[in-house]
Amino acid sequence: MLWVVFALATAWCVSTGDALTKKFFGRFSPLEMAVACSLYSLPFLCLALPFIPVPELGSGFWWLAGIVIPLDTVAFYLYMKAIKISPLSLCIPFLAFTPVFMLATGFVVLHEIPNSWGLVGVLLVVSGSYILHAGRIEGGYLAPFQAIFKEPGSVLMLIVAILYSLLAVLGKKAIQLSSPLFFGFFFLAGLDIVTLLIFPLLGNIRWKALLEGPAKGLSVGIMLSLHVLFHAIAISMVKAIYMIAVKRSSILFSVVYGWLLFHESDIRNRMLGALLMFVGVACIMLLG
Repeated sequence: MLWVVFALATAWCVSTGDALTKKFFGRFSPLEMAVACSLYSLPFLCLALPFIPVPELGSGFWWLAGIVIPLDTVAFYLYMKAIKISPLSLCIPFLAFTPVFMLATGFVVLHEIPNSWGLVGVLLVVSGSYILHAGRIEGGYLAPFQAIFKEPGSVLMLIVAILYSLLAVLGKKAIQLSSPLFFGFFFLAGLDIVTLLIFPLLGNIRWKALLEGPAKGLSVGIMLSLHVLFHAIAISMVKAIYMIAVKRSSILFSVVYGWLLFHESDIRNRMLGALLMFVGVACIMLLG
């Protein structure tokens, strides 16, 4: 069960990296937040890459990489914008919709019908999203659902979840054509390089301000790098669906960080909603 430890460590690194990014760089634009994450994680990747064994790359690997990295760059920007403009406890849990969208894709494209547990999981994820906004129920029973679409970060994270559902399929194939460790570090290095080359062309980047207080930036960078390392180790020890299901516990950690670091309100409903969404993910991925 050592894989569970690494999967939980991955979840903690994801949520901690998000919280530190919002804490230290939340005053910057989403473009600058993304650049900061890439800028400060790149040194750790450069140190690690010489020690990552390069496997024999299967046919189609570079074609997949050429799709996955640009697609994830778009998701990365939307992710940064979501955590900037909305509370962590209201936007991060919507990543739980990723397996829901994967079920929908499977139904539409492959005509795969989810079993009863998959449907239960979808119901739990949707119910959890309702409870996240249960404080709005005085406006009517549909008010919590309406509130989701009035919270811009939640909407953006739903779009990210759609992109992640596509990236999950493509990324799995890329791992099969290489190795979990190699692809994890190669993928993040590629994302960092594309971000640092493209994002400065899209808007003003206040480099001097971003480089102030490097210890804060490096704390974000090391969380991103450890995330990739622990993810690769965990996914090499067990089936991917089990690892990803546990990794999604990051949504619970994010609600806690929202409460501790940013004093976000209505935390009881948000924790209950996030917990239901996490259990829904587990039902879809482990039993569906």
